[in-house]
Amino acid sequence: MSRSFKAFRIHEIDKQIVARFEQLTLDDLSSGEVVVRVMYSDINYKDALAATGAGKILRKYPLVGGIDLAGVVETSTDARYQPGDHVLVTGCGLSEVHDGGYAEYARLRGDWVIPMPPGLDAFKAMTLGTAGFTAALAIHRMEHNGQTPARGPIVVTGATGGVGSVAIDMLAGRGYEVIAVTGKVESTDYLKSLGAAQVLLRADIDYGKRPLEAARFGGAIDNVGGETLTWLTRTVDNWGNIASIGLAGGAELKTTVMPFILRGVNILGINSSATLRDLRLVVWNRIATDLKPRHLAAIATRTIGFDELPGAFAAYLQGTVTGRTVVKIG
Repeated sequence: MSRSFKAFRIHEIDKQIVARFEQLTLDDLSSGEVVVRVMYSDINYKDALAATGAGKILRKYPLVGGIDLAGVVETSTDARYQPGDHVLVTGCGLSEVHDGGYAEYARLRGDWVIPMPPGLDAFKAMTLGTAGFTAALAIHRMEHNGQTPARGPIVVTGATGGVGSVAIDMLAGRGYEVIAVTGKVESTDYLKSLGAAQVLLRADIDYGKRPLEAARFGGAIDNVGGETLTWLTRTVDNWGNIASIGLAGGAELKTTVMPFILRGVNILGINSSATLRDLRLVVWNRIATDLKPRHLAAIATRTIGFDELPGAFAAYLQGTVTGRTVVKIG
């Protein structure tokens, strides 16, 4: 395919990040065995950082942005994929070291490509995207490490974001009591509609100062880091798991060994981008079956056209986004 197509490409020019629409051909893209006609992508906080330069995400320039994509195989030299196959890709270095999903076509390594699970389609897959995969990966790892509903409620911080919203939906569907933590009082009804049994407002939380506070939670999914993660180490009960996903509240963690040696608390680091293929296939299968969210329509709060993409990033940096944004590419 030699014809040109539209792509949203990120450059570094005179030490400034410049992101713009351009016409490219496949020869302009990173190498790979599978060419996908992209139908949908999405917006993650990481995408907003990359496109605006607010965070150092790209490790080479220029690159097509977008860490997620879903579409249809156009051509493939990898025998696992045939033209017409419906597929998705999340993470895997897209928009970091490899051209990403904000283009009408993407060229990808075969090991990154995931066959579309039965029960999902391109739109639903991008309603989930990296956020949904990360939430499912966190739950999968917590349960692999012994987490069950009987061990007590799971607290989800950064609850109105993509990961938090999907995690609440998935956990409630699995029978967990879910406690959502947010700074947005106006989002209480939204979080309860996803399955949260209780909503804690961030401003009302007493973080405490002792190495161990009264145990309140069976486990946690944390999108915030910093003081919030410190508080969780103090308040998660015996043998509970804390899935550490984000650092919106800071990268530092000031704690003691007491939660780990006296309560057996575990912190599980969740790196969705570098997840190996075998585990990706397992988690996506769970997303389409026992972890399938019940309220995707409520979580996909916005669908925008490709042309609207540049104007959508600011809200992520301002922290005003609730739910997920799907981007219609093709």
